[in-house]
Amino acid sequence: MAPPPLIQLKDIALTFGGTPLLSGVELSVSAGERVCLIGRNGSGKSTLLKIAAGLVEPDGGSRFVQPGATIRYLPQEPDFGEHRTTLAYVESGLGPGDDHYQAQYLLEQLGLHGDEDPAHISGGEARRAALARVLAPSPDILLLDEPTNHLDLPTIEWLEGELDSRRSALVLISHDRRFLTNLSRATAWLDRGAIRQIDRGFASFEAWRDEVLAEEERDQHKLDRKIVNEEHWLRYGVSGRRKRNVKRLGNLHALRDQRRNYRGTAGSANLAVAEADKSGRLVIEAKGIGKSFGERKIIENFSIRVQRGDRIGVVGPNGAGKTTLVNLLTGADAPDSGSIRFGANIEMATLDQHRESLDPKSTLAEALTGGRGDHVMVGDKPKHVIGYMKDFLFAQEQRGTPLEALSGGERGRLMLARALAKPSNLLVLDEPTNDLDLETLDVLEEMLGDYEGTVILISHDRDFLDRVVTSVIVPEGNGKWIEYAGGYSDMLLQRGDDIRREAVKAAPAEEKREAKAAATPPAAAPKRRLNFNEKHALETLPKTIEKLQAEIAKQQRLLDDPDLYAKDRKKFDEASAAIAKAQTELAAAEDRWLELEVLREEIEQA
Repeated sequence: MAPPPLIQLKDIALTFGGTPLLSGVELSVSAGERVCLIGRNGSGKSTLLKIAAGLVEPDGGSRFVQPGATIRYLPQEPDFGEHRTTLAYVESGLGPGDDHYQAQYLLEQLGLHGDEDPAHISGGEARRAALARVLAPSPDILLLDEPTNHLDLPTIEWLEGELDSRRSALVLISHDRRFLTNLSRATAWLDRGAIRQIDRGFASFEAWRDEVLAEEERDQHKLDRKIVNEEHWLRYGVSGRRKRNVKRLGNLHALRDQRRNYRGTAGSANLAVAEADKSGRLVIEAKGIGKSFGERKIIENFSIRVQRGDRIGVVGPNGAGKTTLVNLLTGADAPDSGSIRFGANIEMATLDQHRESLDPKSTLAEALTGGRGDHVMVGDKPKHVIGYMKDFLFAQEQRGTPLEALSGGERGRLMLARALAKPSNLLVLDEPTNDLDLETLDVLEEMLGDYEGTVILISHDRDFLDRVVTSVIVPEGNGKWIEYAGGYSDMLLQRGDDIRREAVKAAPAEEKREAKAAATPPAAAPKRRLNFNEKHALETLPKTIEKLQAEIAKQQRLLDDPDLYAKDRKKFDEASAAIAKAQTELAAAEDRWLELEVLREEIEQA
């Protein structure tokens, strides 16, 4: 018998601007279930998740939550309100019976201290604080909207392990195929206002989706043929009883209505890059380049030859220097040491992940045309802005939409549209997959595969890297970088290890600080302080030591009986084993407490 649902949505309907966004949608999630919610950008995934969280009221339908069940929702853009520190923000999400130690523990696991001011943190730090807030209460249901956005690879892999170890039911929206494959056990596909579900994870989704769409196409073809046959019968068929003809005519009208009301799938984006003339065979040659910010070495003695047609991925923890390395290779910054030589006829186009170049008050058409006329210069040829918008799946009605009203996926497509319009033979892409739906990702991968120029990209999307790049550059620590042949998975096989440990050694700092560090004197090294685990151990170890001492005394009293061995051999053996175990644990606890106490005194005296 199936367990009762923790949350159930039935017959959900919602309309925006006269067009039904959701129609008769049903979603049921039971304890321990792990569901990935899949759909095109604009299909209503985030809205449906907000309805499940109780933040949006639908036009129709019902929402049921099992009494006593706890829900936590991770939005794409967290609201920190008036909270002065990240710790205060995380603790405000705890319930009366929740463990407050979890707030500090999770923040430290995610590379934060808890005293950061939410008004002055980066997008990645905001995402990590929001994750700590929803994870700290250990809720029954986690509703996560793009949890991997702005996270580096070590944090993504830590999050995978953390979610996999929990008993919470999950509903995930993500563009990260590898993340969905590793965590999901069921798939809910939101398509054209309706939802379909299978009891299989994301690994099975794309093949299943293609089968469904192929079957739907066959059904529509049969419907078209049936309408043609009925129309032919009405015109040329032998006349029968009038009543029969009237009925058949009614059936024909019903078939036409069915065909008229059919909502076809949205088309694919037409991502075509405006290519410049070919560059020389050698694109970039770096010899022994180095870069430091103060005393911190970001890059040391790095050499590489980039040939025309190479696709190079740059990966690593936030703050490792990925952006700095790419800036050196593309000439945006000068190295402190070494030399860089560029090939002939280089035409570069860049995609910035931070999207600071977008004015939120400008319209979609203005952002594409630069505010000049109705045409976009694609390469050296003008194209009407409406046609170019449609290539990137924007509707004609969105021409005057302010950019601040666009979804994350729409802003991602806009940035691609702007970058790809510029003639290039060298594409530099910083997190190009952020917020893109799976279908647009497929088209982007195909476009990069057909691109005759050279590609350098920074990405945390492991699956995208495996599908696109021919080599991967990885930081090894202390300014050392190594290039590995193949994709991300090939790098792991050659390296024999991943990059998770590097995120634990030092709290990640967003790479945008590197640019600031170049213009400001280096700050003093932060004072060493006890982390959460160390402070918690100092507080709890004395009680643990007392309990172990009491256990040893208890077992010793039993063993003090000289006749115990003869009277009850089993009890004697159990007492002997228990006292030996307790003595071992006591010695370890005392050593650990002494070590931490010495460390605390050293920190206080520093």
